[in-house]
Amino acid sequence: MFSVTARDPVQALRASRIREVANAGMGRNDVLAFWFGEPDEVTPAVIRDAAKSALDAGDVFYTHNLGIPALRETIAAYTSRLHRPVGAERIAVTSAGVSALMLVSQLLVNPGDRVVVVTPLWPNLVEIPRILGAEVVSVPLQLRTHADAPRWELDLDQLLDALVPGTRALLLNSPNNPTGWVISREQQRAVLAHCRKHGIWLLADDVYERLVYDAATEDAQDLSQASGSSGMAGMSDKVSAGALAVGQSACAPSFLDLAEPEERVVSANSFSKSFLMTGWRLGWLQVPVSLMHDLGKLIEYNTSCAPGFVQQAGCVALAHSEAIVAHTLQRYRAARDYLCAQLSAPEFRNAGVIAPRPQGTMYVFFRVEGEQDSLALCKRLVADAGLGLAPGSAFGPEGEGAIRWCFASSTERLAQGVARLAAFLRQR
Repeated sequence: MFSVTARDPVQALRASRIREVANAGMGRNDVLAFWFGEPDEVTPAVIRDAAKSALDAGDVFYTHNLGIPALRETIAAYTSRLHRPVGAERIAVTSAGVSALMLVSQLLVNPGDRVVVVTPLWPNLVEIPRILGAEVVSVPLQLRTHADAPRWELDLDQLLDALVPGTRALLLNSPNNPTGWVISREQQRAVLAHCRKHGIWLLADDVYERLVYDAATEDAQDLSQASGSSGMAGMSDKVSAGALAVGQSACAPSFLDLAEPEERVVSANSFSKSFLMTGWRLGWLQVPVSLMHDLGKLIEYNTSCAPGFVQQAGCVALAHSEAIVAHTLQRYRAARDYLCAQLSAPEFRNAGVIAPRPQGTMYVFFRVEGEQDSLALCKRLVADAGLGLAPGSAFGPEGEGAIRWCFASSTERLAQGVARLAAFLRQR
């Protein structure tokens, strides 16, 4: 009898521990859930209305593998405002950011290739190369304390040492999920120079590039003329002039600011986080032109194309990008500051909580001293406190002992969660 099982690399994939915790809370309406990485607000009405109009107009048929021209051109214009100028011929639309990451990995990674990742890290980005039979080497961020302020940091020398000749690719997510760490421009220059020297592909996961609070690109362009504030039904009244000014300059340091058009640098991005569109499953890739023909073939054999009505909504999202980002940043910055202040208060510090202040993303990744099994801890939080957080072990062994809290929520809801965590820790 022949075995009826998946192939070995698939069997070896780790199951989602976030889902395992969430499943423990299913069926309970008293659980405050902060475990998934998504906003608590619905997609802005102007974007939803664009999708409805496209559906009503009959936009329900196959589109070009690489995306409709209007969206590719809109993405190129949007990216050019943030980084170096880029043409639509280097943009490919994908069915979600995770699909973009899978596609580019299929495009570049061979079985047995050495792929380096900076961890803790969103598990999909670690497991995708393993699905393809690659060897994944982790370089962990370090939790260090400076003037009594904890901070996640990259040991640059350790990363460069891991990028040995023969390495196929570096996969780097900054701002980083789950830690909120943001790579500096100086570090980017060193990494890019090293990858150039050894012919290493650099895949940048830029999904959170607009969700940055304490740092912006050194050479951020003035976006004051960018479109965005008109027609924002249901949101325009919430976006202040001050918030818009923040949104116009907010962008994390990017390899796209440094790389030449035809070198081994690829950027994956998504509409999910910055534009409140997690359920729409729409993303894009920016790649050298020389890859586009083969990338189109892979899109055909994976998803064929992104839905046309969703792409039309993407065009509208980018037309209003700066108002949406400004509104989102205003909320998230307030939420981050509130949550970090609470978790750094004496009651939590005395209970062993170490909560670094994230530079970007929508997460606080904090430790509780004495806790070595984050999965068990998070299950206890669900059962005993009605609080849903994500275990650090979901992001690899380097994340063990930590917990991720998604703060894309109202301050009032966060306050309820803080109260539940405090009560739980008092009873430990």
